[in-house]
Amino acid sequence: MPGLLSAMQGFCVIGIVIAVGYVAARMHIGGPQGQMVLNRFSFFVSSPCLMFAILSKEPIFEIFHSSIIVAFFSAAIVGVLFIVLNRLFFHMGAADTTIGALNSLYLNSNNIGLPIATYILGNPALVAPILVMQQAIFTPVGLTVLDVTTKGKVSVKEIVRQPLHQPLLIGSLLGIVLSAVNAKTGWFLPDYLFDPIKMIGDSAVPMILMAFGMSLHGTRPMQQKSSRPAIFTVAILKNIVMPIIAFLLAYFVMGFRGATLYACVVLAALPTGQNVYNYAARYNVGLTFARDGILISTMTSPVFIAIIAALLS
Repeated sequence: MPGLLSAMQGFCVIGIVIAVGYVAARMHIGGPQGQMVLNRFSFFVSSPCLMFAILSKEPIFEIFHSSIIVAFFSAAIVGVLFIVLNRLFFHMGAADTTIGALNSLYLNSNNIGLPIATYILGNPALVAPILVMQQAIFTPVGLTVLDVTTKGKVSVKEIVRQPLHQPLLIGSLLGIVLSAVNAKTGWFLPDYLFDPIKMIGDSAVPMILMAFGMSLHGTRPMQQKSSRPAIFTVAILKNIVMPIIAFLLAYFVMGFRGATLYACVVLAALPTGQNVYNYAARYNVGLTFARDGILISTMTSPVFIAIIAALLS
């Protein structure tokens, strides 16, 4: 299957960039603050530009495709499952539980989702609903909980205004607005304004991946034995349970068949996005938990995507 082979090559590309970050940390390039600088710059500058550049170019009706219903409910169910399992077995604090829930439901829709949507599904726009859903719903909710649990008491007013403080959401909403304006009037930003935004956005994925690679230096993955059950639970929920739920919802509830059904299940099997580590680093909570969950999910995801391709393609 040439498409599947291309997707696996995409995983290889990502692994190489992570390895570059690890080597840079090992050679002390960037100094002790290098990882933090990459995380903060990607969070506040590059990632919002990336979201704006991607969504502004997408047709407005593609962004709000009905498959977003499957993506939302499969992710929400998996996130709730982790919270319930934590309550029963792991007993982590609220901040770490939030990182665990995000690890379980957050899809790597950019640096892995885009090549998989392109090479396996034949349409990169299929990840657009996931981008919107995660940035407009799950990210603000997760970051609001992290704000409350790490900064103490937060007023209701602050909670209501929290989404307005999220650079990723702001970039996404501005991109959607421009897409709608373009669909209505045909107007788009001139190249001399759009191109620098896209150029900055293009730096987001490599910075996030290299920061993740830097985090691997000087530490041994899965070193905390007490966290291993929760980490493996995250990987199972993300890579096995979530695609099964997506299939059930897509097939029996939404009535999807053929390419749409296939796309829903493949995208649900994407590994956890590196953004979760970015959020953990931003609030300095659950760093090793986030890193190990992303690592295990990323290592095992190609296997399950290959199985799904063999069964449904």
